[in-house]
Amino acid sequence: MTDDWRTDRITSALRGENPTVLRRLRAGFAVIGDVQFLPGYSVLLVDDPRVQRLSEMAKPKRRDFLADLDVLGEAVEHACRRLDPAFRRVNLEILGNTDGFLHAHVWPRFDWEPADLVRVPVWLYPQENWSDPRHALSPRHDALRAAITAQLDRLSALD
Repeated sequence: MTDDWRTDRITSALRGENPTVLRRLRAGFAVIGDVQFLPGYSVLLVDDPRVQRLSEMAKPKRRDFLADLDVLGEAVEHACRRLDPAFRRVNLEILGNTDGFLHAHVWPRFDWEPADLVRVPVWLYPQENWSDPRHALSPRHDALRAAITAQLDRLSALD
């Protein structure tokens, strides 16, 4: 498999070709982030690549997307709390400033983060965190990925 899935993350997820997909949810795909400088970073991708804004969706689908975000956030929280005692909380964000499709970020936050960054938005982290190969998603994240997926499975079964 090539990195072609990166050019159209949603269509590749619909085709089963996006390797970051953790689980299909009601209105989207839970995926683990390409960068893991905050281990557990995940994204909820809408399941229709034409949707750019939450307001473009019918109310029931919009509620499903937000409910999916809640499930993904809780799954990341449970997994990160179990794997790292320094886990603090999860931040949920729908920004839409870079990618032209609806998606939401799930950022775990930790007590070990630098004091000047732990209380600010993740986007204020130095740019090198986003491109440093040490933070790239890789097989070393398989246990984290499995823990989040297990929580997604557990929480989805409760629906």
